[in-house]
Amino acid sequence: MFVRKTFFDAVRMSLFDGILKKRQVAGLRAILDRGGSCGGLDDRWLAYMLATAHHETGRTMQPVRETFATSDARAIALLNSAFDNGRLPSVSTPYWRRDADGKSWLGRGLVQLTHRANYEKMTRATGIDLVAQPERAMEMGVAVDILFIGMQAGAFTGKRLGQYFSEGMEDWTGARRIINGRDRAERVAGHGRRYLAAIRQARAA
Repeated sequence: MFVRKTFFDAVRMSLFDGILKKRQVAGLRAILDRGGSCGGLDDRWLAYMLATAHHETGRTMQPVRETFATSDARAIALLNSAFDNGRLPSVSTPYWRRDADGKSWLGRGLVQLTHRANYEKMTRATGIDLVAQPERAMEMGVAVDILFIGMQAGAFTGKRLGQYFSEGMEDWTGARRIINGRDRAERVAGHGRRYLAAIRQARAA
């Protein structure tokens, strides 16, 4: 049994400052639906995927572009400005600039999928041609597929959920390596624990 009203009531207060917007609810539902279709999915895995989407989307729970721009053109302009002004010291090649086919490999989705090689990898993993249409990573269903497959199989960094949450193992901060090293690891871990508490409340209701 999983009472969604109990879940939404819990996360509304613990993670969304008492207010849940329709688009946030829709995003949460899409992730919960996918989690429910995975028989026997560890609740901690689901909680950490929710927490990751929460963080990566600025808690909109909707697929977003890198920089949170409303168009590829605007995102490219913002990234170019940051790069040209030395605000992206870890970036050696501006991967977001359009290639010969006019495609940009900037970050998109519930988890920021960047670089052509990663779009190719997720095309193979999901069966969705993200190379032909990288913008499809902005579709909710596709973004949820990328989130689940990428985090379960280790398709983003080589690290996967099973390495951090298993019988006798629970590493909420280390799990950030699945996505992005240790960046904001404690923050995402805190979100994950709150999502797990809400999931457990919904199961006990």
